[in-house]
Amino acid sequence: MMTHSIRCNCGKLKGTLKRTQDVNRCVCYCADCQAFARFLKREDDILDEFGGTSIIQTIPKHIDFSEGTEHLACIRLTENGLLRWYAACCNTPIGNTSPNFKLSFIGLIHNCLSSDRVSLDDAFGTIRMHVSTQAAIGEHKPKSTGLLAGTLRVFGMVLRSRLNGSYKQNPFFIPGTGTPVVTPQVLNQDLKG
Repeated sequence: MMTHSIRCNCGKLKGTLKRTQDVNRCVCYCADCQAFARFLKREDDILDEFGGTSIIQTIPKHIDFSEGTEHLACIRLTENGLLRWYAACCNTPIGNTSPNFKLSFIGLIHNCLSSDRVSLDDAFGTIRMHVSTQAAIGEHKPKSTGLLAGTLRVFGMVLRSRLNGSYKQNPFFIPGTGTPVVTPQVLNQDLKG
């Protein structure tokens, strides 16, 4: 089984992503992903030149944290928005999950996967999907690609985890309750500017 390290920039939060071949790789240009980078004050190392965030989509069952979970923090940009997880010790983005733990899915943000010597291309394959390109920065916006195939791939992962019960294995939610391990902070200010 292939694995890849998960680590915050300062090294206090550490873990492993198992089954690196069971992923979907994409770049998201949405205003919310850009706002998350601004909230963390890390735009320069999270976003590409068009405001895109490189994301590895998988299911939470494949993630194990080995140390530093006390540094895990969570925000929501809106009352009903995605849960956006990060390491509060150094503002390293970790990933985005649905607020409903039964929709077992996480989009891991590239920064927490960059400590391994193996490139993201070698570990996870090439980028298959570019989404929300209408919110990209600049005059010459990237083209939307791979949306149907990527959505079907992610839907298949989520459906399998629901059918086999593995959605319950989720390090971001308290087992049996569906409650996030950290209370999400809902931001009142508009970071989309």
